[in-house]
Amino acid sequence: MLFYSSNHQSPDVSLAEAVIKGLAPDNGLYMPERIPQLPASFFDEIASLSFQEIAFRVASAIFGDDIPADALREIVFDTLSFPCPVVEVSPRVYSLELFHGPTLAFKDVGARFMARLLRHFLAASSDKRGEVHVLAATSGDTGSAVANGFLGVDGIRVHVLYPKGKVSAIQESQFATLGRNVTAIEVDGTFDDCQALVKQAFLDTELNSRLLLTSANSINVARFLPQMFYYFEAYAQLRREGILTAADKWVVAVPSGNFGNLTAGLIASRMGLPVSRFIAAGNANRPVPDYLASGVYTPRPSVATIANAMDVGAPSNFARILDLFSNNHDAIAANVQATVTSDSEISETIRACYDHTGYLLDPHGATAYRALTHGSTALRPDEIGTFLETAHPAKFVETVGAILGDTAKVPMPERLIAFTRAPKLSIPLAASYPAFRTYLQNL
Repeated sequence: MLFYSSNHQSPDVSLAEAVIKGLAPDNGLYMPERIPQLPASFFDEIASLSFQEIAFRVASAIFGDDIPADALREIVFDTLSFPCPVVEVSPRVYSLELFHGPTLAFKDVGARFMARLLRHFLAASSDKRGEVHVLAATSGDTGSAVANGFLGVDGIRVHVLYPKGKVSAIQESQFATLGRNVTAIEVDGTFDDCQALVKQAFLDTELNSRLLLTSANSINVARFLPQMFYYFEAYAQLRREGILTAADKWVVAVPSGNFGNLTAGLIASRMGLPVSRFIAAGNANRPVPDYLASGVYTPRPSVATIANAMDVGAPSNFARILDLFSNNHDAIAANVQATVTSDSEISETIRACYDHTGYLLDPHGATAYRALTHGSTALRPDEIGTFLETAHPAKFVETVGAILGDTAKVPMPERLIAFTRAPKLSIPLAASYPAFRTYLQNL
């Protein structure tokens, strides 16, 4: 399968080129030339399949033309070495827990898959520029998932850019303490500044002639497309347990910052996954909700919130959603609703959910839980809702503990404690491309 740029000003490329390049030369994001429809037989038997087998079937439909089946199976099965369980929170509302991987965040799936796929393609590459430099901007969990996914992989160096003072201390410790082939770069700016620096580096012709650069953000097809896997797994679990029947409509609420997760869900839907409607659950950063309401898309500077991983004012992957629906506002609005949740509403939701159900939400999952239980997006009588709980609440122990009035109510996994004991190894950097270019030139 070929992959085209969302800006339609660059030649189509192979999967290997799309993965290694990350960003198209015209600053567009790569998209598959077609979205295959999965056969009805797959959905008839999905409840009897394992998570790994479901993911392999989905991956084969997208990537099967470009990688041998045995190699793809090994990549998928090695990636998914942990579960993504569906857990009942309240009547007809279920959490898809995506925090059981190595860094306790949903991005473990995409980052681990990409690391293994990139390693596969590099083994066959004849590129003379030497080791690969993976550039990753993070507003929270991308950095830890990418850093740990690539840690110790020969021939690959990872450079994680993150906004100073705008990620939680635990999130920072998960990528800023590793060393080895991982460098953490503490940018004196916002996530949008970090993302802009990465994009500028990819568009720097002279720099790219000397360094082999790629991205591990959700702008890379190998990072965002595997996120489809757990949507299919959630559906399988709901079917297996008899929770979701033929008479029910299925609603999925997705915490949305850079919109890679929602884009993956929309592509899964195009492949046949029977989602009745998606809800893009957001915080105070609202360019997409405003677009859905008005038809006018206006990126803007990000606003800091307690759901910090979603503090994105210019979400890259919205370009993919526009492309997927041929820039048709009405078509997007027919498939996606959006919510805007204030910090006070996030706090209220975490408290109320914990008090009434005993379930502990993280600030990002709280926006999606609230979308299913409040206001115009709330579930209707014939609907079953699933929200994506994208990170373990302990990654935000200060915030969640303060909301509940007691940090002891937030269980702390030992692997998170281990990260916090290690010394910070970050490099400070001004939010300017000349400074970042100088850093890269000196590698």
